[in-house]
Amino acid sequence: MEVMKRFNTAGTCRPNEHYMVDITERLAIIRKMVANGDYFCINRGRQYGKTTTLSNLKNYLEDAGYCVFSISFEKVDKTYFSAPLSTGAIFLRLLSICVRRNKVRNLDENCAELLLSFQERHAEGCTIFDVSEFLIQICGNNSCPIVLFIDEVDQASEQESFLRLLGALRDMYLNRDEDPTFQSVILAGVYDIKNLKLKMRPEEQHQYNSPWNIAVPFNVDMSLSALGIKGMLDDYEADHNKGFNTSEVASWVRDYTGGYPFLVSRLCQLMDEQDDWSHEGLLNAVKVILNERNTLFDDMIKQIEQFPDLKSLLMDLLFSGEVRKYNPHNVTFQLAEQFNIINIYDDGTYSISSRIMETVIYEYFMSLEKESEIYTAGSIEKPQFIKGDGLDMPLLLRKFSEHFNEIFRTADGTMDSKFVEKHGRKQFQLYLRPIINGVGHYYVEAETRDETRTDLIINYNNHEYVIELKIWRGDSYNTKGENQLFEYLSLKKHKTGYLVSFCFNKGKTPGLLPSAEQDGRTIVEVIV
Repeated sequence: MEVMKRFNTAGTCRPNEHYMVDITERLAIIRKMVANGDYFCINRGRQYGKTTTLSNLKNYLEDAGYCVFSISFEKVDKTYFSAPLSTGAIFLRLLSICVRRNKVRNLDENCAELLLSFQERHAEGCTIFDVSEFLIQICGNNSCPIVLFIDEVDQASEQESFLRLLGALRDMYLNRDEDPTFQSVILAGVYDIKNLKLKMRPEEQHQYNSPWNIAVPFNVDMSLSALGIKGMLDDYEADHNKGFNTSEVASWVRDYTGGYPFLVSRLCQLMDEQDDWSHEGLLNAVKVILNERNTLFDDMIKQIEQFPDLKSLLMDLLFSGEVRKYNPHNVTFQLAEQFNIINIYDDGTYSISSRIMETVIYEYFMSLEKESEIYTAGSIEKPQFIKGDGLDMPLLLRKFSEHFNEIFRTADGTMDSKFVEKHGRKQFQLYLRPIINGVGHYYVEAETRDETRTDLIINYNNHEYVIELKIWRGDSYNTKGENQLFEYLSLKKHKTGYLVSFCFNKGKTPGLLPSAEQDGRTIVEVIV
């Protein structure tokens, strides 16, 4: 009976069972690293396709004549690594299980028998030295090169006994001209084993040095491109004949997910379940994702709370547009990149890795805020802003200006400029939150964010509103801002945009300004 393929978000994706992006090009790059004898780490955030990559890479390498042992520490209790002799026994047992379950191709029969008998004799424990001597025998006697995968190394990476095992593998690598060893060893996990101090508490950092300094950088892009997503959707469309434009939908999916593999699959899975591949269907699927709990979001929030400097970095980026100078040696940047929370660009700038993740982080930070006056005002005023199934945005902006000035402008008409520059845009988002809560969401256009300008895109009942938030720097600067917004509206094919200018000028009257017109497009502007 033929199994109907489906989108998968639970576990490893298999080409014959699941709709998935073709990763052959990625596998070919990794195969070259294996052929070169490289040892390396595949470190990416949760559900970023590490296990799927290893699973497909195993078949790919086996077809090329390699013998591959693929083991995982996912189900190994951490306490097993605490006893001095247990780590070697666990490692041997995992290797033997692969043989007993016929999961190893291209392993000579005599090597398989040697492994099983050795493991049985040392089932209760053995030294790391014994293990390394045995591995030299196996690698030397097998007729083809042996490759080792170890997945979920985070489960054991802070255990000293596991680090000694890695140290033994390193020593074998360094002595490879004299004794046989693995052709390649690939570790996979969230944390980079070369930077264990990122995972440990500060008081523990001094205890261990990395035993894996032989690893070469793994710079393979594992995000999913729009072209790759299109290929997956072409496969789906060939089976289901839904009649949608796969190129267009792939572009939308890529825009919202940043190519994060789990989010790509989940978005497509929801659109399939809703049987709606329109832009409206996409927005409905995004709304579902933003309101559900999953392992990816839970883990991301946990990391943000665990590392205060990371939290501060993200809050500055999201609410004040402050982009700190990127430094690859800065631990906070290493963490943000390692968890795939941010993307680093060639010019040293960075942004949240996807619109969906950015919105999740925004909403989480907003939920931590105490119910402020501006939030309460937005909640009270909400009914008058609802116009049909959309929003009366000019009225919303005018009322925000009134409330903001009532709350934050002093009796003599002045305003704390430092407060507004740092928190003004955040106050607008607080005002907006109860108005769109449960119906809409918003995200910041990463390409236009800086300390003086933020483009906020609001989706509400499938209506889209483009709002630029900026600090008033004078008439000429304001004109420049209008022109930038007109260009952006043209790019996004919108007829109307909105401009919110935070002004410290005592003589500038808050409220709506006359609309600006250009090439059939309109900008509604409010001074705050």
